[in-house]
Amino acid sequence: MPTHEPDRRETGPSLERILGLIDPGMLDVVVAPRGTGVPVTDVVLHDPGEEREDDGARAAAGLILLAVGVEAASPEALDVLRAADRAGAAAVVMRPGARGPRAELVEAAGRGRTALLTRRPEQGWTEVLGRLRTALVHSDPAGTTGVAGLRPGDLSGLANTVAALVGGAITIEDPQSRVLAYSRLDHEPDPMRRLTILGQEVPRWRVDELRASGFFRTLWSTEDVVRLPADDRYAERLAIAVRHGSEVLGSIWAAADGRPLAEDAAAALRTAARAAVPHLSHHQTWGLAAARAREGAVHALLRGDVRSAREAGVTADRPYAVVVAEAYDGRGEEAYDGQGTSDGRGAGAPEGRGAGRAGRRVLDVLALQAAAYRPGCVTARSGRRLYVLVPAGDGEAGPARTLLASVHSVARDVVLAGAGPVAAGPAGLPASREAAELVVRVLRERAARLPAGEVRSAVAAYDEVVPEATVLRLLDRVEPLWGSLAGPVHAMVEHDRVHGSAYGDSVTAYLDASCDTGTAARRLNVHPNTLRYRLRRARELFGVDPADPAVRLLAEIGLRLAARRSDRPGSP
Repeated sequence: MPTHEPDRRETGPSLERILGLIDPGMLDVVVAPRGTGVPVTDVVLHDPGEEREDDGARAAAGLILLAVGVEAASPEALDVLRAADRAGAAAVVMRPGARGPRAELVEAAGRGRTALLTRRPEQGWTEVLGRLRTALVHSDPAGTTGVAGLRPGDLSGLANTVAALVGGAITIEDPQSRVLAYSRLDHEPDPMRRLTILGQEVPRWRVDELRASGFFRTLWSTEDVVRLPADDRYAERLAIAVRHGSEVLGSIWAAADGRPLAEDAAAALRTAARAAVPHLSHHQTWGLAAARAREGAVHALLRGDVRSAREAGVTADRPYAVVVAEAYDGRGEEAYDGQGTSDGRGAGAPEGRGAGRAGRRVLDVLALQAAAYRPGCVTARSGRRLYVLVPAGDGEAGPARTLLASVHSVARDVVLAGAGPVAAGPAGLPASREAAELVVRVLRERAARLPAGEVRSAVAAYDEVVPEATVLRLLDRVEPLWGSLAGPVHAMVEHDRVHGSAYGDSVTAYLDASCDTGTAARRLNVHPNTLRYRLRRARELFGVDPADPAVRLLAEIGLRLAARRSDRPGSP
């Protein structure tokens, strides 16, 4: 097989680097006669019908040509390959077809200069084009100065890196002033930064204010840093537009974060603007779609599909702990279905019911903070809950507590967070998830026993709530059987439901107080004699006598199950 030196007139990243930056398996290299070190200058769609003999020998020098509509097993594939080779293309990509490339095509590619690649059947041409072009931008040496090592689209990592260079707080925004990423919150943010992070965008009134002052006009029309002086409301800010050619991809904002910005902050922002180009281009081209696909893979992994680990971004031989955070609204639980929605208890609710605006906001903040918290954190949403796969390393509750503390530096909504045991690999993640969900249920039941004004955010690890979690597991198993039985406790619960009486509440308080009448009466805010009367009537009317061990056990079970049913949305 002949080999040739790359034409020195061709400049650009190598084909090997481009292929290394896209998803593994998206393209297959069939033949690369010059190797994969050949330079690539651009990626274009190739229409064989527009090929002209007089275009010149180097018309496609260094290009990756996507031969849309051409199958590698078809007769015209050979003509396309030869035309690409005459034009000096670095590579040509075709659809493999059911039988794969013809032997004649493979032999011709081996005798030429142009690499022959095939596209995997499940990959669309639009996606292939977008990812190759994003990889090409990301390979620009001028765009990675000072931030080497970040994976494509890692905006949170970029924000944290730039924050260290600038000495302040960083926000990366799209052209519509929506927040794409922000740096870690090492200090209490000023009011504008808090509002921006909470709302996931700059407040509309602030956008209008900056537009009216001409600030945005200046920002979008210059390639340099623009300064927004401090005033009596907000700290000083520096901003710079991120551009790819004539296209504005977004902007980077630096704010004084409890200390003055570094002297060379403006120079650092100029470097950051160049470095941000491939990351914002990646996000714009396919980052959102990839994020949805990745979240689906996380849900599949949490259901037990270990084949989804790679797509989910989970390293197979690395231990993880699952952290579950729930935006608490005082209502019943929702069952996890692994699809990013809720079903079962509270199923089928509209988005506003399953995750209200405040709940969505605090979970959005938590997801962003998780991405910035530690490299390798993976998140997925499901109703009012956020699932975070945290690489283990500082104990089970450590990640949950750290994440929760960081959220509450910018959010005041109530969040309940539980951490499951560390899983040695992907196969153990469903069990860690179930344990973390049990922790959240325990915390929710604790919160339900408090007056609304006293409910606070809480976090715990599974090993801290084992007794309560075990009781919940037992009640889950007993509940189907309990509904088919009858007895004194059933009769009392039904009487309370029909007549609005409070015999069950009185017995519950008495049992929770270890049968201490005075303590139970204080919790119910009634006189001890009133409680004694209610307990006596419970014995007379229904046969519920807490002094009887068997009845006491049944009362503990039945009243807990009754409270669980009454907490569910739609319960009578």
